[in-house]
Amino acid sequence: MVRNPLSHAKSWSDIQDYHWPEPNDLVDIGRVQEKLRRLHAQGERAVVLHLCEGIMERAAWLMGFEAFYIQLARRPAFIMGLLDKILECKMALWEQVLDGVENCIDVLVEADDLGTQQGPIISPSVYKKYIKPRHEKLLSFLHKKAPSARIFFHTCGSVYDLLPDLIEVGVDILNPVQVSAAKMDTKVLKREFGDRLVFWGGGVDTQYVLPQGSPQEVREEVKRRIEDLAPGGGFVFATVHNIQADVPPENIMAMWEALQEYGQY
Repeated sequence: MVRNPLSHAKSWSDIQDYHWPEPNDLVDIGRVQEKLRRLHAQGERAVVLHLCEGIMERAAWLMGFEAFYIQLARRPAFIMGLLDKILECKMALWEQVLDGVENCIDVLVEADDLGTQQGPIISPSVYKKYIKPRHEKLLSFLHKKAPSARIFFHTCGSVYDLLPDLIEVGVDILNPVQVSAAKMDTKVLKREFGDRLVFWGGGVDTQYVLPQGSPQEVREEVKRRIEDLAPGGGFVFATVHNIQADVPPENIMAMWEALQEYGQY
């Protein structure tokens, strides 16, 4: 990205004048639908569909992160207009892509990175007032459009304080379960939210343990996370984030071997 395309935006007309994409500008809808039908017919795997990033995240990229958060505090009505326009585009995209293939999908992916290392990126009160109603509208629409699918929600960082709200708006699956962030202890998460959330991720810390730990430390980490999250089901083992190039191969193998040893439940 050379520049944030709405970094100059000061008024509602600036937002309206932006060239907002049509659904077919974003994805080849026919091709996506054909692939969904084919995968569903094979019946061998869960079919997961992810189309685009979240409402708040997209707004921050369009305006620039600093400008977005300043304007959210100073001119919330202006920012709500931007968020609503993004929501409109997202719902139009989902509507067209899902039309006729609703029953071919097992998991629908939505996202908004709401956490930092130490806590939510915005206060819970700001989330409840401005972002939550839009998440609720989007996820309610998805649940109605594809009632057999589950909603997978990707949100990095420390999001413990927002989990009751995310559950309330319709999140079924939490990812990536960033265990190294504050208040993201897997034992606590399972105890408090395991009856309402599936945890997809959190299998091994990718911030410290996987890249910097010993193979034995990796094995112990995997064992601990499985013991915390697996009882009763509702856990899909995955690394917290993508495995990076600097991870020692022996640590990847230690993770895999520990998963084979402890991951049967």
